[in-house]
Amino acid sequence: MSKIRITKKFSFETGHALYGYDGKCRNVHGHSYKLSVCVIGEPITDKDNVKFGMVIDFGDLKKIVKAEIVDQFDHATVFNKNTPHVELAEELKNRGHHVILVGYQPTSENMVVDFAKKIQKHLPDHIKLHSLKLQETESSFAEWYASDQ
Repeated sequence: MSKIRITKKFSFETGHALYGYDGKCRNVHGHSYKLSVCVIGEPITDKDNVKFGMVIDFGDLKKIVKAEIVDQFDHATVFNKNTPHVELAEELKNRGHHVILVGYQPTSENMVVDFAKKIQKHLPDHIKLHSLKLQETESSFAEWYASDQ
């Protein structure tokens, strides 16, 4: 049986700031992120299985990514918890804002690595994460490939 890659796209709005950065992105700002999730596996061959012919049901993949990434990061502001931004984060939280503190600089590069770890934990054993593409603008994105790891 052939290995097949399938991809599902997601979008969410997230704010962040890059502490210590020497450009505009040191300021709190946001992006309309687009995340493409590509998994690889063999289509189900059991004709009695309701998922016959599928690598994974797109709906099942959607549930994983929505729960682990989209629902968590959509309309949140992300800060590195190891910087003075933690003070700003606490102030925003006290005012009712959704803030996520991470242990890394919240660049697209680091976020895509974090997302890969979160998604991989929930995939069925016979499905492997192939790649992720996280776009922060129309022309700027970070990619993660399992083969590079």
